[in-house]
Amino acid sequence: MSTVLISTTTRAEWGLLRPFGEALQKQGIQVRVVVSGAHLADDQGLTVREVEESGLPIDTKIPILAEGDSAEAEAQTMGNALSEFGRYFSKEQPDALMLLGDRYETLAIAEAAFLARIPIIHVHGGEITEGAIDDAIRHCITKLSMLHLTSTEDYRTRVIQLGEDPSRVFNVGATGVENALNVPLLSVSALGESLGINLERPYAVMTYHPVTLSDESPVEKLQQLLYAAEERPDILFVTTKANIDAGGRAINEALSQFAESHDNLVLFDSLGSLRYLSAVSHAAFVIGNSSSGLLEAPVFCIPTVNIGDRQRGRTKTKSVIDCKEDAGSILRAIDLALDQRFRDSLIGMENPYGSGDTSRRAAEIIAQFLSQPIDLQKKFFDL
Repeated sequence: MSTVLISTTTRAEWGLLRPFGEALQKQGIQVRVVVSGAHLADDQGLTVREVEESGLPIDTKIPILAEGDSAEAEAQTMGNALSEFGRYFSKEQPDALMLLGDRYETLAIAEAAFLARIPIIHVHGGEITEGAIDDAIRHCITKLSMLHLTSTEDYRTRVIQLGEDPSRVFNVGATGVENALNVPLLSVSALGESLGINLERPYAVMTYHPVTLSDESPVEKLQQLLYAAEERPDILFVTTKANIDAGGRAINEALSQFAESHDNLVLFDSLGSLRYLSAVSHAAFVIGNSSSGLLEAPVFCIPTVNIGDRQRGRTKTKSVIDCKEDAGSILRAIDLALDQRFRDSLIGMENPYGSGDTSRRAAEIIAQFLSQPIDLQKKFFDL
């Protein structure tokens, strides 16, 4: 029996990886999960509990996070990940390692697996996010990987442009779309009860992460969004904390201070996949700079106010309203998101991120990939 190890380090990533694990088990493949990074941090909601509740077997938990909120701390975290996962892979040798996306600690884990000669299955390669360091990191992981599962055809083409063999690059769509289409969602009343808040007035789901390639202070950028929220007391902003990128903790502190003095913003460490998708499905709009506004929100025909450059370059549906990072632009984008004619125009729009069968298709491809010897000596594919 083949064994696939799934590595997960963040809350957002796990919601997208879990369906792959479940589908692989249905293919008769043994699945093991290694939990690390922000999952083990108290100030990130200790989201390892979500992994435990999934029922997929956790093989081990590997703490890697360095103290602090800086580029130096990120480098130390990468060093910890390279060392600790290198030690782990010296003892454990799965048939393949599945990694998702573009985080700096994920790159270190990929490097450790590459050195241990473990084939890497990479999910969500080929994407572009020009405002974040994730952009370069994602492409680095692509070059370390043997099998590629992209979320759109354009992204598949880009992975091939990076020199990867087309026979090992597959467009399977996004499990974010699959989750949104298939997870039984909470009613708005059940959601409000679960969150302990009143959702009778219009609300927005807000997530704002650091723009890691910007020279400006992340808190100064966030302040423009908070100015806009202050101007719209009629809207409740249901907000999840920023990730652990440099500047993330400073953003979370600013959000916490704003929530203490304003009754139209409530802050959560993490909503979890079910509550998050339920919240998006009933929201007036999604706002911030998270990729979920581009992937999951369009499934429900919910407008997204996408602020700034963090997601610049990513494939977007017409439900995504791009705006600059000043309060005036944000407020105008909110007005458009609430405009009924605009909202009506979104009904029936096509989603480029698949039709909801991503994990099944991916599991079949992975099973075929593992059924034959894997030559680790990759050749560069020239166009």
